[in-house]
Amino acid sequence: MTDEPLVTVADNPEKSRFEVSVDGALAGFAAYEIDRGAVVFVHTEVFEEYEGRGFAGQLAKASLGMVREAGGKVVALCPYIRSYVKKHAPGYDDLLLQPVSD
Repeated sequence: MTDEPLVTVADNPEKSRFEVSVDGALAGFAAYEIDRGAVVFVHTEVFEEYEGRGFAGQLAKASLGMVREAGGKVVALCPYIRSYVKKHAPGYDDLLLQPVSD
């Protein structure tokens, strides 16, 4: 039996960010702005005590999935989200309002 933490990701529209929680504690977020109906990711941060455990990737995957489920489009200005989308291409190409470049 492993003691895997309970990781959840939820949209917090009041703060314009998707939040990742680990065992109920806020561990990080992906901040966004809404521009002409698109979700513009501007900054992703995982707090120091949670770094290096894959939570940023879980946050990115879940956030992009929620945008997809809502029928939205994404602009990846945040370097982390941009890198994640490029790494997992072409899996997110349908979500991008504009192509991700270097």
